[in-house]
Amino acid sequence: MRRRRQKNIKNNKNIGLFIILMVLIISIVNIFLDPNAIKNTELPVLSYSNFMNEMNQGKLAKVTINRETLAVSRKDGTKFTTYILDASVLPSIIAKSGVDVTVEPPEKKHWLVSMLVTIFPSLLFIGFLILFTMKVQGRAFDFGKSKSKMFDDNREPVTFEDVAGCDEAKEELVEIVDFLKAPKKYTKLGARIPRGVLLLGAPGTGKTLLARAIAGQAGVPFYSVSGSGFVEMFVGVGASRVRDLFEHARQTSPCIIFVDEIDAVGRHRGAGLGGGHDEREQTLNQLLVEMDGFASDEEIIIIAATNRPDILDPALLRPGRFDRQVVVDEPDVNGREAILRVHTRNKKLAPDVKVDVLAKRTPGFVGADLANLVNEAALLSARHNKNCLNMPEFEEAIDRVIAGPERHTRLISEEERIIIAYHEAGHALVAANLKTADPVHKISIVPRGHAALGLTWQLPKEDRFLKSKQKLLDEIVVLFGGRVAEMLTIDSVTTGAANDLERATKLARNMVTQWGMSDGLGLMTLGKQRQEVFLGHDIIEDTNYSGETAKLVDKEIKKIIDGAMQQAKLILTEHREQLEKIKDLLLEKEILEGDELNRLLGYPLERKTISNNESDERNNITDATLA
Repeated sequence: MRRRRQKNIKNNKNIGLFIILMVLIISIVNIFLDPNAIKNTELPVLSYSNFMNEMNQGKLAKVTINRETLAVSRKDGTKFTTYILDASVLPSIIAKSGVDVTVEPPEKKHWLVSMLVTIFPSLLFIGFLILFTMKVQGRAFDFGKSKSKMFDDNREPVTFEDVAGCDEAKEELVEIVDFLKAPKKYTKLGARIPRGVLLLGAPGTGKTLLARAIAGQAGVPFYSVSGSGFVEMFVGVGASRVRDLFEHARQTSPCIIFVDEIDAVGRHRGAGLGGGHDEREQTLNQLLVEMDGFASDEEIIIIAATNRPDILDPALLRPGRFDRQVVVDEPDVNGREAILRVHTRNKKLAPDVKVDVLAKRTPGFVGADLANLVNEAALLSARHNKNCLNMPEFEEAIDRVIAGPERHTRLISEEERIIIAYHEAGHALVAANLKTADPVHKISIVPRGHAALGLTWQLPKEDRFLKSKQKLLDEIVVLFGGRVAEMLTIDSVTTGAANDLERATKLARNMVTQWGMSDGLGLMTLGKQRQEVFLGHDIIEDTNYSGETAKLVDKEIKKIIDGAMQQAKLILTEHREQLEKIKDLLLEKEILEGDELNRLLGYPLERKTISNNESDERNNITDATLA
């Protein structure tokens, strides 16, 4: 209804502007159109001096004067036209010469035309002034109005069938939908449905889609607004928009109000280096008041989403406001398979596409990543002029989502290609000879993305939520495989291991200072995590340990790194011949699959197992990058 009313207002404005434009065109035509245009324009024109000569010679019989135009008839019957500037004294002069003179009165304009010509400029100015005033007033009145959008029934509703990979979250929200459908079922027993539901989860996990599914499942109006849509430069505007939003919601209850990215308006009050933010804090205060102002019979539920619950004001999270917090986790292998089936149900898939295999090959992907994956596969299939989506396109799409597109146009010398091949072969060979290291899925020396000159993918064998000390040590050893391979083959080192060294050092430091995996320091947690300065937390990092302990920390980190270097060197020295074989095959094919690596090394194929691990595959990519 609101959209229809806004459309009618817009159409009325367009009609008014059209009428004004037509009046303007008619008036301009009447202004520039001379009603006393020259008659008989087909007559020849004679100069005024010749006209006077012929009049003095008595050759003229009749002259008709019409403002600045003279229609002249000679005695011999010919006619001509003459133009003059001032006809006030001419009739008496012509009459003295004996010529018959006729003076025609000027033609009168229609009264409507005369009125338009006279008053139209004033009307036009007044009209534009009124339109400008109405527009400015409309903006002024709308300044404090809510910027929320209501999704009506004309759009195809989203239901829980369109949301996959978050079954636990959907189960938590079932009673919300049930309450909106049959509120009396709960109120007659004195039950109180949660007034606010806070959806927590990483970006792309489907929090917004889940909120829309609640509205579509319940069949109630759904107001959507961003947290940043409340806050303005002027103090008090955000609070006014909050009041307007809840006023509209009460008129259409039962309904759902969805506030996306609520951390934009719900941050800690009074926090930060410069104190609080008056506009944001007043907006938050009004939101808290409106949530507390719900009567027991009001059928309004507010749902908010954020990926930063740590910065929200505690008053938002207390019982009576956001009573329920629903965590939207990253999907496991079954969840990823369900999400992929949702996104591919309207796509034409080739028989070789196995959705379950794709789910196993995309650990760490969230819903947005999987949607992007399917779209990339569709784009690649269209680029290759195929009629359906094939498995090779999905494989390439996975690589593009993780590391970016291939960059075949990057010119790399043959010497650098050899170094990159040795580097990636070192990573793969070390990983293949460590017991707890994740199997190698693919090796590539094709540049990808921003700075990656080569990549080595590893996929874990099974679902894993915890990492052992040995597992972490093996990860560091694999990270040093590329640098050690360079040292053994080219008798030098390059900047290609910059990212490997950074990640290895970070892992070793966390093992020593955060996870209690150092023999020299024991079960101690050292240092505090950095906090956001602008939220009122620590400005400088508190080390909370002495200088002597800091030296011991550095010593333990170096001990882990040196041990990993030595182990990587031992493996590559022992298998130097296999390192050369992997390098040669990479230079020939550029991309080497895990199965091919296992056959080359003589390992059974079952050693290479696709994993269901939920850890991020991006963290299991060892790359050679430009420092």
